[in-house]
Amino acid sequence: MLSKLLYFLLTCLRKEEKYALDNGSKLLEDLIASCDGKSNPIRHYSADELIRATNNFHPSCLIQGFRPHAFRGSLDSRLVIIKTMEAADEARDEAIRNIVISVQMSTHKNVLKLLGCCLEFPLPVLVHEYATQGVLNMKGGLGDDEALPWKTRIRIAKQVANAITYLHTAFPRPIIHRDLRTDCILLDEDFVPKLCDFSWSVTIPPEQSHVKDIVKGTVGYLDPVYVKSASISEKTDVYSFGVILLVFLTGQKPFKQNQRGSYEYEDFIPYLKLQLACEDQIQAIVDPKILEKLREGDEEAQQQLHEFLSLALSCTQLEIEARPDMIDVAKELVRIEKLSSHSSLA
Repeated sequence: MLSKLLYFLLTCLRKEEKYALDNGSKLLEDLIASCDGKSNPIRHYSADELIRATNNFHPSCLIQGFRPHAFRGSLDSRLVIIKTMEAADEARDEAIRNIVISVQMSTHKNVLKLLGCCLEFPLPVLVHEYATQGVLNMKGGLGDDEALPWKTRIRIAKQVANAITYLHTAFPRPIIHRDLRTDCILLDEDFVPKLCDFSWSVTIPPEQSHVKDIVKGTVGYLDPVYVKSASISEKTDVYSFGVILLVFLTGQKPFKQNQRGSYEYEDFIPYLKLQLACEDQIQAIVDPKILEKLREGDEEAQQQLHEFLSLALSCTQLEIEARPDMIDVAKELVRIEKLSSHSSLA
């Protein structure tokens, strides 16, 4: 009798209310599990508010470079990013996971702050602070082909490393991002990086160093050990971050394209190592736009480039044990950044 009454009541609810009830119960469950019942309050926006803010999600409001989709909108007289999900079997769980981790990480200055969410759509929609400069492209720059100064690239790398270190160490159990890539980094008006997209993040179980899960991530950035073993650890993120460092150094996409037009993602790092071995000089792989600023005989700048490369290659070692911990990567980037104070690349 009670079940029939409950069914009757649910059928009387508006469609938006059904979505909110379903999504809200799952969100609450995940918040309790991940935050020990403690978290920052999450503002709830109505579907009508987001529809008005984006002119009914008009294509003219789309933000280029975001995956899967993000729209520019205005709420409470401020620009915001409104992030939607594409329909897929696990899309709801991924959106809620993104909300849960973003809530915990939003106090970090190098994480894209979550302002709230809307549960009244079939899939939860996230509302983030706005980042004026936009999303980094696959070459580590902005827009179609705007390269960033070398000094800016190092600072971005250092600050993103701090955010990942926080993700790994600030909570009772380490959280692994699992999908680190250049286009999950946005820049605000002062070119301060903001890490985002925790949809595929996983938490390491108590008293364990890794967790098994199906392979997810972005080709080109995927740790080969993880691909073969489905085992995720902190070193999985270290590898992907190492690829980001190589993208910053080379100005190249993390994959090659063959003559048939398909992508050979796995060739990027071996290709760079082969160039270094054959040419025996770092200039063979460094972004020409960086080298344009390099004065002949500037040993300080040469040292900085070499040590940045050494760190990137250390992060992308095939042997997990040979990779540094993320906290040590962050410390090393602080040291490397200081080498540029008097160089021609400053």
